Amino acid sequence: MRTFILLAFLAIFSVACGGGTETTDSTTEEMEAPAVVETKVTISPMPASPDFPDAAIKTMDYNNGNQFVFTIDGGKDGYELGAQTNDAEQKMCANSAKGQHIHLILDNEPYVAKYEAQFDYTISEGEHYVLAFLSRSYHESIKHAEASRVTKTTIDKTGKTTSWEPVTEPMLFYSRPKGTYTGKDTENLMLDFYLANVTLGDDYKVKAEVAGETFMIDTWQPYFLKGMPMGEHTVTLTLVDAEGKTVDTPLNPVSRTITLAEDKAEE
Repeated sequence: MRTFILLAFLAIFSVACGGGTETTDSTTEEMEAPAVVETKVTISPMPASPDFPDAAIKTMDYNNGNQFVFTIDGGKDGYELGAQTNDAEQKMCANSAKGQHIHLILDNEPYVAKYEAQFDYTISEGEHYVLAFLSRSYHESIKHAEASRVTKTTIDKTGKTTSWEPVTEPMLFYSRPKGTYTGKDTENLMLDFYLANVTLGDDYKVKAEVAGETFMIDTWQPYFLKGMPMGEHTVTLTLVDAEGKTVDTPLNPVSRTITLAEDKAEE
C-alpha cells in the first residue's frame, strides 16, 4: 500500500513539473521574439549649395515650331552648362555625369534635361505653360528669378508660337524626385520644386505627400527624403493656402511616380 501511494505521488509530481516547464519555455520564446521596426520617411533641408547669384537666362526663343534657343549668362561665379557643380561629390545624392543643365518643363509633364543652349523640342498644338530654369549637376534648381523663364504660350497647327505671355498666377512646378533610383542613390532623394509668383510662409505652403507621410513645407529650398522603402511610390505636391486648402491655380496639384530598387551589382 505504501509503495502504491509513493508511486502515485511521484507520478503527480512529475506531471506538475512537466507542465510548468512547458509554460516557462513558451513565455520565454514570446519575450525573446524580435520586435517589428517600421521605417518612417523623414524630410530635412539639404546642405547649402553654390549659389550662382548672377546666373541668368537672358532670352528664351522657340523657333520654326521645333527648336528652343536660350541665351545664358553665367555671371561672376561662372555658371556653365555641362560643367560639374563643384560640390557634387559631397552632396550624396543622384548627380548627372553630363553636368549642369537646363530643366525644361511643359505643363505637368516630367522635366527634360538639356545640356546645351540650343536644342530641338516639339510642342503640340494648343495652350501650354512652359518653365525653364538653370540647374546644378545634381538637379537642384537655381531659384532666383533671373535664372528662370516661365510663360504661357499658344502653338498653332503649324507648330509655331502665336502668343507668348507672362504668367501672373501663383504656380507650383514639380522637378524632383524623378524616375528610378538604385543603390546609394536611394538613401537621399532630393525633393525640389519651382515656384512662380508666390512666396511660401504664412499665406502659402507646399504640401508634400510621399510614402504615406504628409509634410507641410513653408520654405522654398531643396530637401532630402530619407527612409524611403524600396518599390514604387507616388509623390504629390500641392500648393495650399493659409487654411491648408488647395489653391485654385493651373497645374495644381501635381504627382509623379518614382521607383527605388536595390543595386544588384553591389550585392
